Amino acid sequence: MTVIMGRGECGSHVTLIFTVNDEDEELINQGSLGAGLCLEHGVETIARGIEGPFKLNIKFIEGDGDSLLYERTLELLSEQLIGVKEYTWDLAVKLKLPLSQGFGMSAAGSISAAMGFQRALGEPHEESLRRSFAIAHRVERELSTGLGDVTALAAGGVERRTRAGSPFSGKLLNRGPGNSEGWTHETKVILAWKKNSGKHTSSYIDNKKWKKRISYAGIKQMKEINLGEWNDSRWNELLERSGIFVEESGLLEDSFRNELLNEVESLITHLGFKPLLCLLGNSLVIVPNDLHMDIEYGSIIKKLEKVGFETIETKIGRLF
Repeated sequence: MTVIMGRGECGSHVTLIFTVNDEDEELINQGSLGAGLCLEHGVETIARGIEGPFKLNIKFIEGDGDSLLYERTLELLSEQLIGVKEYTWDLAVKLKLPLSQGFGMSAAGSISAAMGFQRALGEPHEESLRRSFAIAHRVERELSTGLGDVTALAAGGVERRTRAGSPFSGKLLNRGPGNSEGWTHETKVILAWKKNSGKHTSSYIDNKKWKKRISYAGIKQMKEINLGEWNDSRWNELLERSGIFVEESGLLEDSFRNELLNEVESLITHLGFKPLLCLLGNSLVIVPNDLHMDIEYGSIIKKLEKVGFETIETKIGRLF
């Protein structure tokens, strides 16, 4: 009896500015323009295939996930790789961040799982990576769990999405129609949130009122963000424009985000750090104003946890 194993891992993504581009009937053309941060913490999966009837057993480690996300990922993969159906699959999923807090965990989970299955099957790395992004984008749009997280993660680092859509598509897994680019210094950041305060992404991106407000505000900021070279000289501009976006979109005043932001700002702004809202959660990413400063987050973490925040120190992820 043949037994195969493969490991997949994908970091998370924090959206700072975005639009809702879901009018096209083709899922590969849906997505968003925007900008955000790709982070190291995310989802890790171990896929184990045993020769036999095609089915999937899922075990979540350190958190409760959405089984449908992983089932659909495997279904779509099986449509492209015939060998997938020759196995009974066991998938162990380790969630390193909470769900529904604006960390792009659905995208990370689908990408990670698709990579794990393909590595078990011995598929080439570059082809597997592109196929994973293409499948994850489709899963996200089918389930309304996200818009541009997959395209953002395809760039890595501090990213901007200049064209909406899947980062890869078609039988040859060509680039596009979506486009993104990123840069990184692997800067340390802190994620902060309070338990039981998340809100599902679909409650915004499937709502006509919210789509209109968000897209209007996002387009306005992205007209400037998309100009010129995208590198570390744009860091402070990104911080400033993300703040304008959350105010003009109305997201700042919704779901107690303003209260969270004010609470954290009062604790840390005098220390040279800035809190930014993670969209579409009730959470924040705390970043340095100066990317080159010597960063020590221990005292900030203590302050946050003292007033009831959950925290994780991570860093802006490497480019793929």
